[in-house]
Amino acid sequence: MADKLPLPLIDHAEGQLFLTQAFNIIVEEVLCKGTDVKQKVCHEWKEPEELAELLDLELREGGEGQQKLLQRVRDVAKYSIKTSHPRFFNQQFAGVDYHALAGRFLTETLNTNLFTYEVAPVFVLMEMEVLRGLRQLVGWTEGDGIFCPGGSTSNIYAMNLARYQLFPEVKSQGLYGLPRLAIFSSPEVRMAVQRCMSDYTVERSRMIPEDLDQKIELSKSQGAVPFLVSCTSGTTVQGAFDPLDRIADVCDKHKLWMHVDAAWGGSVLFSKQHRHLMKGADRANSVAWNPHKMLVAGLQCSALLLKDTTNLLKRCHSANATYLFQQDKFYDVNLDIGDKSVQCSRKVDCLKLWLMWKAVGSSGLAERVDKAFVHVRYLVEQMKKRDGFHLLREPEFVNVCFWFIPPSLRGKEGNADYQDRLAKVAPTIKERMMKQGTMMVGYQPLGNKVNFFRVIVFSPLVSQKDLDFFLNEIERLGDDL
Repeated sequence: MADKLPLPLIDHAEGQLFLTQAFNIIVEEVLCKGTDVKQKVCHEWKEPEELAELLDLELREGGEGQQKLLQRVRDVAKYSIKTSHPRFFNQQFAGVDYHALAGRFLTETLNTNLFTYEVAPVFVLMEMEVLRGLRQLVGWTEGDGIFCPGGSTSNIYAMNLARYQLFPEVKSQGLYGLPRLAIFSSPEVRMAVQRCMSDYTVERSRMIPEDLDQKIELSKSQGAVPFLVSCTSGTTVQGAFDPLDRIADVCDKHKLWMHVDAAWGGSVLFSKQHRHLMKGADRANSVAWNPHKMLVAGLQCSALLLKDTTNLLKRCHSANATYLFQQDKFYDVNLDIGDKSVQCSRKVDCLKLWLMWKAVGSSGLAERVDKAFVHVRYLVEQMKKRDGFHLLREPEFVNVCFWFIPPSLRGKEGNADYQDRLAKVAPTIKERMMKQGTMMVGYQPLGNKVNFFRVIVFSPLVSQKDLDFFLNEIERLGDDL
């Protein structure tokens, strides 16, 4: 008589009880306390060694009991930064949308792979519809697209597609036989473009179309082959928008692929009041757009949109793996979209955006964009009324870049050590802010400009009180410097 097979290793009743209890902790610690202005953004700052010891991160041979594990869930939530907090101004993701969050929970629970219709029928159709809706906002009635693991990947895809369109032999023969290729962009582009960039031309963080034309001609005369111009709609630091229409004229003249990195700024397309910032986007070949940023869809949700209708995405990336993409399936094999991507396994990123869009509609998403601009105007007006706040420039978007000048430095701009002393102000305030946990805002240098703050104002949870608190807290933390 054959030995009996072992019983299943997962106890559903026990597991589901743990999940319910863990979920209650998540709601309490992250969604209740984590969005309450009376609570801290950073509950209790710990140095790395202390935090690692407190969390007991070491993995061991034996497992732990449910109560111990629930305490670990609570500790992870407790000591993590609360990015949904109304006073988290640090990054281009913040806040929480509960419909999108429900979509994220459901995505994780269903745990499927977006490569064939047979394993992800709902999400293949859903992704197609969401991409169609985003393309319509750009101004395209047809085209293609794919959700990517981040905006940098979307930009790399665009470069790959532009190169393949010009030199399709690269897929089979590699780079060896290609001429020297040139990409044109501005210096405030995302890291992915920077790493591949050949040249740039810029004024106040915006590309200068006339100079771009000259640089392309120069590049050709030096034996290079220009193949892509990467514009930016909403630069990471200053929130600048390139003049897309005029750049499109240059791209048309030289027959170059025009890509728009709108990972940050793309959501202005929902707003009738502010979509003019991306006038000319419909003339581009591709657009990268991250709804996990201004729309608060949740990390990560990054779309690459294409005007192309020739199946370029699939032709460029397909490997025709016969264990996945059999051509004699009983349904339309064009619904097996996995060969459009460089990776094979691909997470479902469309559900959170779809559910949120269904809940509030295009008008609700437009309202969020418009509200963010209103908040920025208020913040800038209040800064101008206070001593010590000095703007780098009038904001074009929802990035407000400024120096805080403490009383000891006011009127000392002509001193030899002024810039060195000013450079130390933002890091010191940031350290105090983090250790006290009251809020979070980022800082950075830029070119010859010493450290300044960049406050990002777009979370739908932010109120006027939060903006007033922000200004007061900067003053409180920095007045004695």
